[in-house]
Amino acid sequence: MNAIRRGLGNSLVQAFLVVIGLVWLTPLAGLFLSSLRSARETAEGGWWTALASPGQLSFDNYSALLGNSGMTRAFWNTVLISVPATVLVVVIAALAAYAFAWMDFPFKEPLFLLVVALLVVPVQIGLLPVAKLFGALGLFGTIPGVVLFHVAYGLPFAVFLLRNYFAEMPKEMLEAARMDGGGEWRIFIQLVLPVGRPAIASLAIFQFLWVWNDMLVALLFADSSAQPLTVELQSQIRQFGSNIDVLAPGAFLSLIVPVVVFFAFQRHFVQGVMAGSVK
Repeated sequence: MNAIRRGLGNSLVQAFLVVIGLVWLTPLAGLFLSSLRSARETAEGGWWTALASPGQLSFDNYSALLGNSGMTRAFWNTVLISVPATVLVVVIAALAAYAFAWMDFPFKEPLFLLVVALLVVPVQIGLLPVAKLFGALGLFGTIPGVVLFHVAYGLPFAVFLLRNYFAEMPKEMLEAARMDGGGEWRIFIQLVLPVGRPAIASLAIFQFLWVWNDMLVALLFADSSAQPLTVELQSQIRQFGSNIDVLAPGAFLSLIVPVVVFFAFQRHFVQGVMAGSVK
């Protein structure tokens, strides 16, 4: 009887999760089908009508999108902003987190408290001062300027997250490595990074999704030649109103890349999220 109850309970939970998954995927499926329909067909009926008339689906919108120089340039600008901003944050934060967790240096605790304090600083507070600084340095309106802004505001959370994860590693493991003649750099590369891979993967996903989907920073700090996909889509709405044959494939392209990245690193992400509760 207990086995039957547990089986029914598991079945109900699985059925509930399947329903939630289908509800979550419905807007994605609707956007994808809309991106395969012409503007006239979209105006005549909802995306679900394509299920009964699959002949109206084609990849003509994507062919037109690839021929749109503004959209393709915006897509590559998004890549050029997101990838460096993610890599720099992960590398710098991992080095700083290891130092805060396992190295002794002057003012270690006050500096870490300063990093924690920066977590509560809103992005909006730094927009005007950073804009003036970038203008003086010649970085305003450029891709490196947008990348530096994202790196600066992503580092406090990244250092805090990785430092707490690194600090939970067994002290005996690091002491044994030092007794075997391992230097700090070798311990960091060959020991800390492999063990901390789940937390690093989680951080990389968070940072990439935040930068890829950002519009506020790019809208203020990127000019027309450096604007990412989110800003280009927003300008398409402003210029053409209901230009659905451009907006739908562009929005789906902007959405599907983070989804693919998330599922590619899903296993490491779950391990990183659950690490604190397991320990």
